[in-house]
Amino acid sequence: MWKQFVKDYLNFTWKERWGTIILVSLILFFTTLPFFYPYFIKEETADGSNLEKEMARLRIDSSANKTYPKNFENEYHNDYSPSSKQVSGKAAVFFFDPNTATVADWVTLGVREKTAVTIQKYISKGGKFYKPDDIKKIWGLNKNDVQRLLPYVSIKNNRREYPQFEKKEYPERSTSYTPRAIQKTEVNLADTAAYIALPGIGSKLSQRIISFRNKLGGFHSIDQVGETYLLPDSTFQKIKPYLFISNSSIKKININTASVDEMKAHPYIRYAIANAIFQYRQQHGNYIDVEQIKKIMIITDEAYQKMAPYLSVE
Repeated sequence: MWKQFVKDYLNFTWKERWGTIILVSLILFFTTLPFFYPYFIKEETADGSNLEKEMARLRIDSSANKTYPKNFENEYHNDYSPSSKQVSGKAAVFFFDPNTATVADWVTLGVREKTAVTIQKYISKGGKFYKPDDIKKIWGLNKNDVQRLLPYVSIKNNRREYPQFEKKEYPERSTSYTPRAIQKTEVNLADTAAYIALPGIGSKLSQRIISFRNKLGGFHSIDQVGETYLLPDSTFQKIKPYLFISNSSIKKININTASVDEMKAHPYIRYAIANAIFQYRQQHGNYIDVEQIKKIMIITDEAYQKMAPYLSVE
């Protein structure tokens, strides 16, 4: 059995053997090939001298192509450090005011003539030195000259000048307050303007008071004004001392002839009460006096007291 298995699966033909040998050889060749790279590829050594030459050339090209803005050479620049080259000759020193020193004075002090002219241009344009350290801002004045001249700077007037403003005088306003006199107002005759003149009453509140007065048929009591819709009680208490009633004639409703619609239109008479007064009249005939409506069960004493001034039987 095993012999037959070996014969069937492990026996190769001549061509199969050569194919296997060639395949294995190729695998071994490509696997070991990377180990032989150093023997075939020669490494190039870098030449440091060429690198330095190239960097020097780039520096020269960068300096040649460098551009500056037009206003680079300002008269004064705090961060500029001019050349340390000294003016030829022996420079004298003396106390001087940079605001009044002439070009000759600056040259005598050892400052270059070009720098002295620049200082004079600055002074002529309104510039001024306020303290000795301000000479450090002079463009073209080297640090050595600054240290040499600084002890001799004597500025006579170092106060800054500010524009003078004219002091205007205004008439004094009187602080005394004279309260406006409030006129007394007749509640049944006053118009909107009269109500607006009262404290805390605007156009809307004045219109509401008059509208409520017309629906009632007139006020018979000052306290009724306080029942106006959206009139705050605090406002009513303010205006109450200025209200009075001289015209007590108010519009009344004849309960013997008025319809239900006419009666319910009054602010104090609801539909239920108006209908009850009408039905009672239909059943018992005309009313002899206004007090007779007290017999109607739904009319309370409070409701009667409010309605009675606006009802009549004639």
